[in-house]
Amino acid sequence: MTHPSPAPHADHLIVVNRFRVPVSERAAFLPAAEDALAVLTEQAGCLAGALGQATDDPDLLLLRTEWAGIGAYRHGLSAFDVKVRAVPLLSLSIDEPSAYEVIRFRDGDQIRSATSGLAADAEQVSLGMAAGPDIAPVES
Repeated sequence: MTHPSPAPHADHLIVVNRFRVPVSERAAFLPAAEDALAVLTEQAGCLAGALGQATDDPDLLLLRTEWAGIGAYRHGLSAFDVKVRAVPLLSLSIDEPSAYEVIRFRDGDQIRSATSGLAADAEQVSLGMAAGPDIAPVES
């Protein structure tokens, strides 16, 4: 169930997965991408989704989804159908960060700021380490 993309607000998460797909392989790629788009947008908390093509590079495609927050995104990715139908395709995406939290958004006539969910020590803490609850979020 795809919905028109809502205006992003403070708790939205935008996920962008880019794929390098030679034109000669596009016919095989598109059905899998369409199926991934369908199963992702069927998940509770998925607000919108689209498959796009770069206007200046015919081999570059993207799958964009918008979520009602990081929790909705993580919950959506944990669904069995997503693991079977979307994750294999997502694993082929260009290896780069793909999830973006909204830190500025338009609200009527104003641009508003949102508090980041990133801890202030995010660059010093790695996997297997935990930040304390007293660490303030990064100022957006």
